[in-house]
Amino acid sequence: MADGPRGRVQGDKWRQVNKESQTSGNPLVLFMPSGKRGRFPVGTPILDAARQLGVYVESVCGGRGICGRCQIEIQQGHFAKHGIESRAENISEFGAKEHRYAEKRDLKEGRRLSCSSTVQGDLVIDVPQDVQVNAQVVRKAAINRVIERNPAIHMCYVEVDEPDMHKPLGDLDRLKAQLERDWGWSDLLVSQHLLPSVQKILRKGGWTATAAIHQDMESSRPTIIALWPELKNEAYGIACDIGSTTIALHLVSLLSGRIVASSGTSNPQIRFGEDLMSRVSYVMMNPDGREAMTNAVRQAINELTVNVCKESGVSPGDILDLVFVGNPIMHHLFLGIDPTELGQAPFALAVSGAVHSWASELGLAVNEGARVYLLPCIAGHVGADAAAASLSEGPHRQDRMMLLVDVGTNAEIVLGNKDRVVAASSPTGPAFEGAEISSGQRAAPGAIERVRIDPQTLEPRFRVIGVEQWSNEPGFDENAAGSGITGICGSAIIEVVAEMYLTGIISEDGVVDGSMAARNPRIFSSGRTFSYLLHDGAQKITVTQNDVRAIQLAKAALYAGIKLLMQKLGIDHVDTIRFAGAFGSFIDPKYAMVLGLIPDCELGEVKAVGNAAGTGALMALLNRDHRREIENTVNRIEKIETALEPNFQQLFIDAMALPNKVDPFTRLARQVALPQRKARENAATGDGRRPGRRRRG
Repeated sequence: MADGPRGRVQGDKWRQVNKESQTSGNPLVLFMPSGKRGRFPVGTPILDAARQLGVYVESVCGGRGICGRCQIEIQQGHFAKHGIESRAENISEFGAKEHRYAEKRDLKEGRRLSCSSTVQGDLVIDVPQDVQVNAQVVRKAAINRVIERNPAIHMCYVEVDEPDMHKPLGDLDRLKAQLERDWGWSDLLVSQHLLPSVQKILRKGGWTATAAIHQDMESSRPTIIALWPELKNEAYGIACDIGSTTIALHLVSLLSGRIVASSGTSNPQIRFGEDLMSRVSYVMMNPDGREAMTNAVRQAINELTVNVCKESGVSPGDILDLVFVGNPIMHHLFLGIDPTELGQAPFALAVSGAVHSWASELGLAVNEGARVYLLPCIAGHVGADAAAASLSEGPHRQDRMMLLVDVGTNAEIVLGNKDRVVAASSPTGPAFEGAEISSGQRAAPGAIERVRIDPQTLEPRFRVIGVEQWSNEPGFDENAAGSGITGICGSAIIEVVAEMYLTGIISEDGVVDGSMAARNPRIFSSGRTFSYLLHDGAQKITVTQNDVRAIQLAKAALYAGIKLLMQKLGIDHVDTIRFAGAFGSFIDPKYAMVLGLIPDCELGEVKAVGNAAGTGALMALLNRDHRREIENTVNRIEKIETALEPNFQQLFIDAMALPNKVDPFTRLARQVALPQRKARENAATGDGRRPGRRRRG
């Protein structure tokens, strides 16, 4: 898979050769689509030329011409832009290895094996995307991401000397010696589970075999973790985000970087508690609670693994490397660690650094020698998922100030740039997920997901998950009949409260204005407060004063946490904002800002980045350098505990107002007509009582 130590030595040699040939008139070779070019002496193997230039061309067999992963295509013609005349005769003739490969396998017309062909003149070379990914594009939820490959797993094919009575060296020792001769691997460890089967594997393969070698860090000893007879031309890995609500898993080709299949499921731990603290409580109150939740999440991961393997026709035994991310409690429960300490101050993690483990130790149904890597946790309530999202979006790589927010029951916040990064968590509660809301529900068919209110008539229109039309458009009723209109999910909760504020139904202090009932009967009395009727059907969907309060409390907790980090950095604004997580993907930036969920910023600089934690897991799976990057980054992130900050309470109180009591939101005001601030009779109390009523002593 990777070239190993020998490849690095060869690369240094060819760099020196190329430097000496710059003025020698040697042929010019251009690789596409990367555009990398260099001059090489006649007779240089094209695979070596590619390696010298940093163009990744796969080779499992070590240049023997049998794996076929190093295929290339020669482009013919005059390329004026590059000053190259590329001709068929500028590459060596079809060799014996290529003839043999073409006879046994499929070698398309015009394709050559770069390990078996040499430079004879100027060449323009294409690296076909179906056999090789030069700069892998990993696609996840419409996000294109280029991930340079440098995996921890290396696939190495060898031809081992047969036993010789005059050279009494063991079969395993001859295998290790051949791996050192062919691939440069020395001082190899061998996984214990392989020892009983090495002899059988070598004889089955006619003394040829493919070894999977794991080396996470350059300084660590490499280990043979799997062995197959003959040539093994593929290997796979898993990147998995263990969320408190859902688990998302990707099966990835470690040779090409391609996502082969993806699957997801609800986290079965939900039956032990909807939110994280209730799960901690379950562990504290039930002696077998930790074990039950650990088994549940591992079983779910095994079921997802079976699903993706069936979908793609891959054997679980071909999965060799696995990367997991999750919040601290999910992280601990997956590893079988009691999370009780995370439920109380000082919120101590059992382990905060990166974890290296074995799939067999965690009961995962993959190759017995497969290795497991968990990204480090940032703090007691800022986990490996936040670290992965940081790796994905890279606030630590930015010149500008970036705010990264994962909105959930416990919001995780990372703020900074390349000079300094701070992080915190904020207890937003489950309101954004539909809990604590009178008509709230999780995102599912039938849930209202978008809301608009006419500023003149105060009449609403909305969209429902699973239905394309808005509620005031033809065909809506027919299409919504199947699922019904069952409730309101998180994205719509944000929008409806923001719309109620923009249209004057609620004040900047979040009080539903009972006088608006004269304009539209949808504003109606409900006890001592007023509510807004969003939908009058088989199931009435209303937004009550208590609903507005729940959203205010949640958004104030998040904004106060963000503001606290801004104060720590000494800044009064952020340059760019990224919403991470599944929920963040559906938040409209305008309404999030109108609500005061996030600080004032140019709307064009606010973007949803989907499951950034999952993308970070993919990056760590496909490139071990990213593992070192996030480990180093987490070590220098400053962790802020909001509960210990003396001014957090005042920031929270200010953030209860829409969008904020003291912050002006001038950038937002240039794009959205915000209501003029006006004093209301009952605004000072902030308790949502109906106008004209006095509190009884």
